[in-house]
Order: sequence, then C-alpha cells, then structure tokens
Amino acid sequence: MSKFSLVTFAVVLAAVLFLVWTSLETGGQPKSLTPLDVTGLEKPSAIAEVTLPAQLSENAQIGERVFEAKCAVCHGRNAAGQNGVAPPLVHSIYRPGHHADAAFLIAARNGVRAHHWKFGNMPPVEGVTDGEVRLVTQYIRELQRANGID
Repeated sequence: MSKFSLVTFAVVLAAVLFLVWTSLETGGQPKSLTPLDVTGLEKPSAIAEVTLPAQLSENAQIGERVFEAKCAVCHGRNAAGQNGVAPPLVHSIYRPGHHADAAFLIAARNGVRAHHWKFGNMPPVEGVTDGEVRLVTQYIRELQRANGID
C-alpha cells in the first residue's frame, strides 16, 4: 500500500469516526447548523427564545454581568441575539462540538468574519480580558445546556 493510499485511508477513517462521535455526542439527534429564519421579526428584537437555568454557577454569574456590560448590546439579553444586529449565542451553531470555548476567546480578541449569519463582521471587543471572556463563555455554556445545547 502506498503512502498516499495510507494517508487517504486515515483521513477517511478519521472523518467517519468524527461523524460517529458527533452523532453519539448529540444523542443521535442531528443539531442544526442552519441559522434561524429571522424574516418577519422586528429590528431589533430577540431572535431566540432562551430558557434560563434554575441557577447559574458562581463563575457563570460573574460571566453574566460581564456579558450584560460588554456583549448584550449586540448579542441581546441572555444571548438571545438581536435581529439586524447580532446572532443568538444560544443556538446549536455555537455548541461546544462546533465552536470550542477558544472560539469565543479568539472572537473577542480579534473579531470574526461573518460566516454563519448575515449580520456582518464582528469587531474585536474592546476592554475585555481573557479571564472575563472565559467567564462569559461559562455563562453561555450554562445557558446552552439549559436549552438542550451541549
């Protein structure tokens, strides 16, 4: 077997294993990576309905305060998004299996080129530390889990 055939086989095997792992991780239920249809929503209004957890961890409570101060102006209250402004972060697109925690840190530091939604590019978030972004990420993850996204 040539090296090329071996590498090709390894890549295909890795892809199949990843798909199986993702299916098991989501309980066999496909998680939609399709952005929500926002036609007909007023601007700005919440895009997603967010169920709040019964209780947030202490770190997520701090993250919530940082989120409200630095992120909610665009991403809306409880990360529900705002039509015409920014997407909801409580959406399966941002589940850990698709956007790891580091993606939030990179987005806050460097901004993000629009790729899932049509809100335009996200600029870097001024005046937020890496530690604060980690706390915000914990807050978002706890909101996601309360909404069946994990």
